[in-house]
Amino acid sequence: MPTRSRVKPLTILQSESLARILWLLHGFSTRLGGSSKIYGAALNLGFTKQDSRLAVERNRRAFLKKLGAIENGRPWSLVTLRQIHSDIIQCVGDVPEKILAGDGLITRTPGIVLAVLTADCLPVILVDTKRRAVGVFHAGWRGTLKRIVEKAVGEMRRCLGTQARDIKAAIGSGIHGCCYEVGAEVRQQFESQFEYAAELFREVKESDPIREKYPLLFLSARAPGHSELPKKIFLDLVEANRQQLIAAGVSAKNISASPLCTACRTDLLFSHRAERGITGRLMAAVAIRPPAAKTTRRRRS
Repeated sequence: MPTRSRVKPLTILQSESLARILWLLHGFSTRLGGSSKIYGAALNLGFTKQDSRLAVERNRRAFLKKLGAIENGRPWSLVTLRQIHSDIIQCVGDVPEKILAGDGLITRTPGIVLAVLTADCLPVILVDTKRRAVGVFHAGWRGTLKRIVEKAVGEMRRCLGTQARDIKAAIGSGIHGCCYEVGAEVRQQFESQFEYAAELFREVKESDPIREKYPLLFLSARAPGHSELPKKIFLDLVEANRQQLIAAGVSAKNISASPLCTACRTDLLFSHRAERGITGRLMAAVAIRPPAAKTTRRRRS
């Protein structure tokens, strides 16, 4: 008899250090446990061209419920962005009437969920443990080049009174230096901005099976097609953002980073590169729990 494939449960990843903060809700989604058939019964949380809006909305409700962002059977309000690979950070005090553009959200308002979407870019959550302020940010190579997380620390101080020493940071799953190949122009741009840029890149010489098998054929050959093979360049986005947070005053011991690479782990995560653009979106979310409602006892007459 044919066996039924086991339905995988909806799974959310968390930072251990942030999970200890009792007034905080946070999580990084995976592809497991969703309703998006186009991606293999996956938890797609972005409104992509391939997926139906109904499936995404169902996935979002399930994600918020699993996150614990629910009250009286209804999910909390979810605030997302029209992400534009920028350094624009929106400070929200309430749910905006229309979707905002940018790549970062910060708030001190309890009961609303701030979120960004990714599929290789890094999601970063910042939490002010003293003032109960939170932020979530989308950091691809363009946003990283524009120092979005470094500016995030400054924006949290300007808008919310946050001190960098009180921040705990969690960098979620994204494409890692093992897989994130970039062009020489990207390295040049980073070198023009960061004195530690050399630490962020590694080079790997391309392999050619024919050249390796018959090396003598190429000893004196310099005709077109016989020149030295170019080197592949890989960028470590995680380290780039960690360095920015440290530069902004966040203690290195207060920064955690997921070891999972989206391109390596398409069984668990979505990867735009590894899946050639036909993929869903992950969500990084953070929220402040509303204060518990005070109850008063009625006095007996």
